[in-house]
Amino acid sequence: MYPEIRLSLPDWIEGFCSEWKQDFDSVEKRMEFVIALSAANVKRGSGGPFGAAVFDLDRGELFAPGVNLVVPHSNSVAHAEMVAIMEAEQIAGTHNLRGPGLPKLELASSTEPCAMCMGAIPWSGIPRLVCGARHADAESIGFDEGPKPEDWRGEYARRGIEVVSDVRRDEAIAVLQSYLDSGGEIYNTVDMEIG
Repeated sequence: MYPEIRLSLPDWIEGFCSEWKQDFDSVEKRMEFVIALSAANVKRGSGGPFGAAVFDLDRGELFAPGVNLVVPHSNSVAHAEMVAIMEAEQIAGTHNLRGPGLPKLELASSTEPCAMCMGAIPWSGIPRLVCGARHADAESIGFDEGPKPEDWRGEYARRGIEVVSDVRRDEAIAVLQSYLDSGGEIYNTVDMEIG
């Protein structure tokens, strides 16, 4: 009666990830990967200009990649962070990514989380978040990032979530701009007439 809800990473992801033979032993390397992931998503036309990944910090390895899939999957919650978290939870076999037996995990995102993703991160158990561009950078090209507490970093800290910001920010902004310049769809409902 109702359709099955299914999200699938684009078919190019596996090959893309396997090409990265380096250790992800620094925040710079991890963000370089995430920004490259977002740029590949734009270049291949498989979603919006956002990439994210969960990394195993104990081993310096990729745990789960994610890209924005909103438009191709007709799914407003398919943001890169949400996709990476869902993928990581499936790999780990648990909804708690801070659970027993798991390595210390980090979520790296090409852009700060929007209001929705900001709410999901604490529920996932992720103990560390690294961001490239700021939400204002996404808003500057037309995306609506939603209402967020002014001191969202402080709220995360109170929940035991470390936040590192502005890592390779200029490179992350360049991907946002390339998406806009290429005519990528800016999907928002804020501008729609409500009636």
